[in-house]
Amino acid sequence: MTMPKIDKTYNILFIYVLIIFISACQSSPTVNPRERKAIQYSEKLPVIDGIIDAEWEKVAWNPIDQYWVGKKPSKNDFQGQYKVMWNEEGLFVLAKITDDILVDNNRNPLKRYWDDDCLEIFVDEDGSRGNHQFNHNAFAYHIALDQKIVDIGTDSKPHLYPNNVNSTMVELGNNEYLWEVRLNMYKDTYRDGMTNAPIKLTANQDFGFAIAYCDNDTSEERENFIGSSVVEGEDKNRGWIDAGVFGRYTLVK
Repeated sequence: MTMPKIDKTYNILFIYVLIIFISACQSSPTVNPRERKAIQYSEKLPVIDGIIDAEWEKVAWNPIDQYWVGKKPSKNDFQGQYKVMWNEEGLFVLAKITDDILVDNNRNPLKRYWDDDCLEIFVDEDGSRGNHQFNHNAFAYHIALDQKIVDIGTDSKPHLYPNNVNSTMVELGNNEYLWEVRLNMYKDTYRDGMTNAPIKLTANQDFGFAIAYCDNDTSEERENFIGSSVVEGEDKNRGWIDAGVFGRYTLVK
């Protein structure tokens, strides 16, 4: 049986179409690893006292395990997990941190606060992402060991924000600490030095959120910075500038 001859033009056309198909597959956007998470509603406002109330027992733990700065520390040096829930009055965060050495070298809360051990919470109220380095499109609250709250203002300088965040830290033993935090939520029209009314949260609201821990043991600078959300690329320390690297969350009721 004689096989029919295949026209060379057909071969060339087939190869051309195949190359286009492969190229299209390779250039297709990858799935965003920061998939949206649901934040549960709390009927009762938790007391910010470092005690795990009954409402917290209903919420699952999430890991703080993304290494944004430094190398992966040992489990004795650092472990972290967190919970989040909401009420109309604000956002509530519970973090359990293992840290074998607590460092607070910089007594001035506005100087090199990121080089001391601290909890950092990033929040983008309307989920708009984008730059927030010197504006309040989003907030990056540094919560120091003495519970002073610092972020950068619109004048490009660090400021204390005691009215925005209420927090406490208690020692559980075996180098384990429990942080409990309430955050008032604000629109991006927030103005430093003015009276700003927090918004009331509502179900189905989308927003950006991430939590991280600055860990320093023996250095002048922090040795590790470990966060909750996946940050792609070489430069993973972008949360203080770019709200686009925050995790994506929705309030559910």
